[in-house]
Amino acid sequence: MRIRIESLRFDAIIGLLDFEREREQLVRIDIEADYNYKEGSFVDYAALVETVEKRVKHKRYLLLEEALLDLKIQIVTLYPEIKKLHISIAKPDILKHCTVSLSQSWEL
Repeated sequence: MRIRIESLRFDAIIGLLDFEREREQLVRIDIEADYNYKEGSFVDYAALVETVEKRVKHKRYLLLEEALLDLKIQIVTLYPEIKKLHISIAKPDILKHCTVSLSQSWEL
């Protein structure tokens, strides 16, 4: 099975610059995970979305890289049945004419 969470959007503190530390900005996260479904063993997408949003808001990361790696650890700890994971984190409003994002995939 493959689960996709696309365009999870919320405001959070992520960044090094002074204004990024003072004011929340829009963050967009996409997650794709492959897992072996067995009856009674599934990825609860509502719980996953809630976990990701709470974690990012609480941690107030300095770097997108830190957020990405921390979310990976959090997700695979909660859902050990995941075999492949891809996470993308974007800050669509940080620069005037583009969206800045970072992504990584893992085979687990």
